Amino acid sequence: MPLATRRSFLLGCAGAWGLGILEDFPNHASAADAPKQAFYEQQQRRRETLWSLLGDLPPLDRPLSARTLSTEKGDGYTLEHLELDLNGIEPVGALLLVPEKRQPKAPGLVYIHAHGGTYDLGKEELIRGRRVLPAYAGVCAEKGIVTLAIDSWCFSGRKHKADGRQGEHDAFKEMLWRGRVLWGMMMYDEFQAVTYLAGRPEVDPSRIGAFGLSMGSTKAWWLAALDPRVKLCVDLCCLTDYEELIKIDNLRGHGMYYYVPRLLKHFQAHQINELIVPRPHLSLNGRHDRLTPPAGVERIRDHLLPIYKKYGKESDCRIELFDCRHEETPEMRAIVLEWFDRHLVA
Repeated sequence: MPLATRRSFLLGCAGAWGLGILEDFPNHASAADAPKQAFYEQQQRRRETLWSLLGDLPPLDRPLSARTLSTEKGDGYTLEHLELDLNGIEPVGALLLVPEKRQPKAPGLVYIHAHGGTYDLGKEELIRGRRVLPAYAGVCAEKGIVTLAIDSWCFSGRKHKADGRQGEHDAFKEMLWRGRVLWGMMMYDEFQAVTYLAGRPEVDPSRIGAFGLSMGSTKAWWLAALDPRVKLCVDLCCLTDYEELIKIDNLRGHGMYYYVPRLLKHFQAHQINELIVPRPHLSLNGRHDRLTPPAGVERIRDHLLPIYKKYGKESDCRIELFDCRHEETPEMRAIVLEWFDRHLVA
């Protein structure tokens, strides 16, 4: 995607969010030292840089189209089975959960599925859940949240080889040859999912959240960093500090999709998460999860809290470790529901 096109779109986002962009701004030793407006302007430039690392992307303002394949009734909701044209390369299967009881303009949620090597399970995780994550469909229906879940590249309806892992590796390699980055194309599709959800007549575009566990977690905080339209970020079990992951020698723990060329020349994880400030951010992680070394989680938390204190509300950033592994516990679920109520439903 040409830089000029990306910059024009981001300038539009900045205007919609009440922000401007200056051509130059000196780097600060700590973001908490910067004046408020200058900090927001710096965020926008850093957001452009982050997009630029994601390879050759289709235009961010590319027109979307959707086809309804079928509808079915669930417990308190209607489920639309959709085929979306998000990227112009391949169709994207999606599920849209529309609660029966909801506000006239209801909050929206982009539900982002996990990886776990379960290539047959994509968008369906919203309805089925998985061993480490009970299903969220009932929660979203009860709270009146219109929820969209799409298949990630290489998963469910986008799994093109019997051996899903091989298919993912081949997609990663071919994209590199063609100037693309698999993670970039994944994030592009989630960005377009926000566009589709915000355009639904049932949805209040000013109340859209992003949620996920594991790969879905990493996608959620990247998406919130890249897209100011995301009002609430809730990520479970994957707030990973990159240098700490290198330190404990567990790069193999994350799939190939996770790795972005030249990323560490420009960003550490805390600097990506800094782009979410001052929007609410909840991150819950397991202390015994080697994908998310606890020292790294604490480092990100300690970096972000002073910035939230200065530019937003300190209570709008909550990053915690629980005595568990790579899973959502009942205590974590209760906190997530509280944040949905406070920042989306209210």
